[in-house]
Amino acid sequence: MKYLKILYVQVLIGILLGIVTGLFFPAFFPAGKLISDTFINMIKMVIAPIIFFTIVLGITGAGNMKKVGRVGGKGILYFEIVSTLALIIGLFIANVFKPGKGIYIEGVSADKAAEYVEKGKEMNWAEFFAHIVPENIIGAFAKGDIIQILFFSILFAVGLMKLKGAGEGLVNSFTTINKVLFNILGVVMKLSPIGAFGGMAYTMGKFGISSLLVLGKFMLTFYITVIIFIFVVLNAIAKYYGFSLIKLLNYIKEEIFIVIGASSSEAVLPSVMQKLEKAGCDKTVVGLIIPTGYSFNLDGTTIYLSMAILFLAQVFNVELSMSQQITIVGILMVTSKGAAGVTGSGFIVLASTIAALKIIPLEGLALLIGVDRFMSEARSVTNFIGNAVATVVIARSEKAIDMDTYKKVVGG
Repeated sequence: MKYLKILYVQVLIGILLGIVTGLFFPAFFPAGKLISDTFINMIKMVIAPIIFFTIVLGITGAGNMKKVGRVGGKGILYFEIVSTLALIIGLFIANVFKPGKGIYIEGVSADKAAEYVEKGKEMNWAEFFAHIVPENIIGAFAKGDIIQILFFSILFAVGLMKLKGAGEGLVNSFTTINKVLFNILGVVMKLSPIGAFGGMAYTMGKFGISSLLVLGKFMLTFYITVIIFIFVVLNAIAKYYGFSLIKLLNYIKEEIFIVIGASSSEAVLPSVMQKLEKAGCDKTVVGLIIPTGYSFNLDGTTIYLSMAILFLAQVFNVELSMSQQITIVGILMVTSKGAAGVTGSGFIVLASTIAALKIIPLEGLALLIGVDRFMSEARSVTNFIGNAVATVVIARSEKAIDMDTYKKVVGG
């Protein structure tokens, strides 16, 4: 019975109960969605202020803007290298296994796909970087726009540092407020088993097992690919930087199960920041890398995008040359950065990318709608693990991690 008091065990039970409820009582799915959305909203209500206070306190605590710039620069370079590698792996495995060959396309309804196509057309990728600067910071906080909050937080920290001694009172107040926010988060996380139950009940109730059968090969290929990426690529990176991926995954296993249940990596953003700081990672590194990674380091999403495009090309018997596939990588290096860590965004980015390519029929998106929710869980988990690894890597490269504390907390 003592195991029932462990949070990740409770979350796992919630996931299993959600699957059973969704399969045997499919009419429950609207209530499941309501439960899941409510839980995610409870997390989202503290994300914006936690990011703001964590980044401000981290930068002012560092007291060195050169360090901030160096950490940010290393983070962006790391994100670009690893996410590009994820794209290439996705294309390679899709070329080898050809999951789209033999899929029957006739009679597929394109009505629902048309909605995503229109949303994709609205996404102006040339303006993505301009979007980083908020027009209204209150609006950015209200919408929970992570990248805009990150930008403002850095500027606020710079302004606070210029006050020197006069700003100490504000820093102390921010420290107290941040502790209160993490106490609120602790209360909310106790409800995560219920949130995971609702998320899985919604997924299984609305889409069911039947939607998996038609595209089983594509799903299996995608899941194999993300497993290879995590346990080969990320594991090799972790070993190179002198830490164990398996021990890190064990340390954040509660968050992994919550991501699976909620199908959103955003649900555990504040929690993983707190855990990595507790594990000895410098507050500045955690505050910069985790929020930035949620917009620029979406490894699972980039793998999905590259594989989905090749899958649809195979369905329609569109032979893509090597130069065309290199073009796809180039386009996805830009478009994939616009996919936030929330459910559904990856599908919108996929629609906009296919529209930009103009060589694959857009109605093929209708094939993927039924299984997108199941793919979303794997995408979100891979995104989440990728950002946790990135934070430890950057902290190690900056010598901004107490390895004695890390080994004691993560290894213990």
